Amino acid sequence: MSQHYNVLFLCTANSARSIMAEAILNGRHNPHFTAYSAGSFPSGTVRPEAIKQLQLANLPTEGVRSKSWEEFARPDAPPMHFVVTVCDNAANEVCPIWPGQPMNAHWGIADPASVTGTPQEVEHAFRDAFVALGRRINLFLSLPLNSLETLAIKQEIDLIGRR
Repeated sequence: MSQHYNVLFLCTANSARSIMAEAILNGRHNPHFTAYSAGSFPSGTVRPEAIKQLQLANLPTEGVRSKSWEEFARPDAPPMHFVVTVCDNAANEVCPIWPGQPMNAHWGIADPASVTGTPQEVEHAFRDAFVALGRRINLFLSLPLNSLETLAIKQEIDLIGRR
């Protein structure tokens, strides 16, 4: 595998979980990784609660936008090494064919946007999703990708989704 890895986080609406995952990974400032996010049916807007979590973590929010996975299936798109679904809907949908055949993994995270209740309960759901994504991304970044065989990497990134 190459020394630089592009990671695409997918969710249905690309309004919360995948947006937070992209920002978390890019916010780690690891020179070997660039994160992107997209949705199979993008909402066109980023949830303000997700933006708030990014701001609380001092992660940049400039340029954050909800976008379609079709942007990353075009010939001029950056090649993806890893495609990670972070919601159950995206995991069950047919994904486009990605150039270079990236590794796929599913890291299901409960949908904070579906939580109803008090503003505190909604904020808590977004915080829980943010923390879970951060923990999984930290585990991902700790993998010795250059020294693992492809099958071992696949097994490890799948295991992260169960933690």
